[in-house]
Amino acid sequence: MTALDLAGPVAVVGTGTMGQGIAQVALLAGHLVRLYDTAPGRAREAAGAIGARIDRLVEKNRLTAADGDAARARLLPAEHLTDLADCALVVEAVLEELGAKQELFRALEDIVGEDCLLATNTSSLSVTAVGGALRNPGRLVGLHFFNPAPLLPLVEVVSGYATDVSSATRAYETARAWGKTPVACADTPGFIVNRIARPFYAEAFAVYEAQGAEPATIDAVLRECGGFRMGAFELTDLIGQDVNESVTHSVWRSFFHDVRFTPSLAQRRLVESGRLGRKSGQGWYDYREGAEPAEPHTAEPRPAPAYVVAEGDLGPASELLALIREAGVQVREDEEDHGTRLVLPGGGQLTLADGQTSVEFRDVVYFDLAFDYRKATRIALSTSQDTSAQTLSEAIGLFQALGKDVSVIGDVPGMIVARTVARIVDLAHDAVAKGVATEEDIDTAMRLGVNYPLGPFEWSRRLGRTWACSLLDDLHERDPSGRYAPSLALYRHSYATEKREGAS
Repeated sequence: MTALDLAGPVAVVGTGTMGQGIAQVALLAGHLVRLYDTAPGRAREAAGAIGARIDRLVEKNRLTAADGDAARARLLPAEHLTDLADCALVVEAVLEELGAKQELFRALEDIVGEDCLLATNTSSLSVTAVGGALRNPGRLVGLHFFNPAPLLPLVEVVSGYATDVSSATRAYETARAWGKTPVACADTPGFIVNRIARPFYAEAFAVYEAQGAEPATIDAVLRECGGFRMGAFELTDLIGQDVNESVTHSVWRSFFHDVRFTPSLAQRRLVESGRLGRKSGQGWYDYREGAEPAEPHTAEPRPAPAYVVAEGDLGPASELLALIREAGVQVREDEEDHGTRLVLPGGGQLTLADGQTSVEFRDVVYFDLAFDYRKATRIALSTSQDTSAQTLSEAIGLFQALGKDVSVIGDVPGMIVARTVARIVDLAHDAVAKGVATEEDIDTAMRLGVNYPLGPFEWSRRLGRTWACSLLDDLHERDPSGRYAPSLALYRHSYATEKREGAS
């Protein structure tokens, strides 16, 4: 058995934003769709809202008038749960509360046929626990859509501990037949996206809590240097601080308070104050009428240095050498190759973020990792109180000569983009080693689910397979809490690569 036959009715229980979105997806795939909600009249209201969205698709010529009429005719509100008896698939999108979901599926088990596939759209609960209340948990699977479901292509197909392979396959093929991009995932806290995305938020908040930079600067660096669609602060304001923090807490508790998933105290205070983001008018940023937009720190113009001395090829930042030459700054090669850095005319050094701090060295400025140094419009620099004014000025002037805005942050080991990417890569390797998902599915999930510029394994291949482990080792030495300790999976991957390269 593969995808659902188009003649098979699909039911959606729960008619909030997500439930309506899933119903619309199934409807436009050709199914008869039944909507059910425990609140009287809610299903009819939801059907009307979906019908209005279909009308707008027709108005925009994304759907023919005939197809729109046919879709509305297939959408039927259900007055009673028993009206779902003939459905081939029931998707639950109710309150994220384990007892409520279990109660619903127990009731459905007595109503629907033996071959009906049951699916939960939970984003934070255990699929195994939801199915644990059923007589036949093998037919329950997770179908985690992303909001808005009609627009976002990703669906995480989650197999609980007791889910039958045939049920997971049927759900996977159904999602694909609906025009979605499914990825297969084991039942683990946060599944793929919400597990591996935690560092994107956590590291930004950590830099802020360490007073390394303010939210507007961190967000600008993540966008304009890291290539991410949105920064962590603006994204959590959009999601809702309460919602984002709730997912973080859920993953943290589910991993038995693993320090790698520790929630942010700064975000907790934001939630406690009622500043939940856009929906409340204030979050990390102020969205009230008349509020001044927050601006990132941008350094004043400085003169470019006449030359730099290149020691080594700069590793993942090697394309900078060509950009520097194109900008008219002379690049002198040091044949003795003391490392991978640039030496400025005043004797100071410019080094790619590596997990160490500027204060440990004499007159060093660190620069952050960029997704694409040619396309990046902003670069972050990190200094300590011991960095000379001349060295900082020459470093700023060099990147400004390349056409970049420059943000100077505090002496933050691993800076902003580099530490974030390294931790995402680490969690991805750990997930594969523990059977959560394949490398390909993880890369797909992170690109489509949260719009990352690259998947974690694509990052790893681009940066060098030992890069993340080396940076995290340095970070762990400076923060031995365990938060930055490389996973055993990443360590093995890096060590095996070093051995192969050494043997060759």
